[in-house]
Amino acid sequence: MSDPSPDVTILVPALDEEQTIRELVDRLLALPISKQIIVMNNGSTDRTGEILAGFGDAIETITFQDKTGKGASIRAALPKVIGKTVVIQDADLEYVPEELPRLVQPILSGKADVVYGTRFLNGMPAEMALPNKIVNRLLAWAVRILFGKKITDEATCYKAFRTDVLAKMRLECNRFEFCPEVTAKSIRMGHEILEVPISYSPRSKLAGKKIRWTDAPEAFWTLLKYRSWRV
Repeated sequence: MSDPSPDVTILVPALDEEQTIRELVDRLLALPISKQIIVMNNGSTDRTGEILAGFGDAIETITFQDKTGKGASIRAALPKVIGKTVVIQDADLEYVPEELPRLVQPILSGKADVVYGTRFLNGMPAEMALPNKIVNRLLAWAVRILFGKKITDEATCYKAFRTDVLAKMRLECNRFEFCPEVTAKSIRMGHEILEVPISYSPRSKLAGKKIRWTDAPEAFWTLLKYRSWRV
């Protein structure tokens, strides 16, 4: 009997992304992999919901009436996941959807359980704001100091997991602390985080970027909070 599960479930948190959401979903649908696409509409007040409705049954949509954080929307979507692998895709096209198959391949081939797409193997992107560069560098150092593990890009959006691994983490995150929570828990579970180089085109606050360098204290606290976490 064949396995009906798709190879990948792509989770897309979206808040007021009418400028990019149509192109993003079109490009995700065109990927040459078996996939489930779940878009979490986090209380958008623009045309994001209307655009998503136009895709019909081609995608699954979870709609929140009020604004929810990235982490809360991901937690809400996890019970609907049926793919062998889960990967996070932001809705703003800072990342290149066509690189997702390469990101999840090490998991599908059994070579890794957790894969991060790193933006920094070739240095910091010139377009990235200086405060964000500093915070990203400090987060990588924090992982090395707290957990004894070297990774170059702790805060990358492109994080992929074997689905059962992510389920065992029993996530508690509500906002952007999703990233340090899964990083800490992956390491505490004994999983090596494999990094794969990816492309990245940062957008500005004016263009709609949600995360701020001021979210950094929560990220550092979350890494510390889960330093001694056990399954």
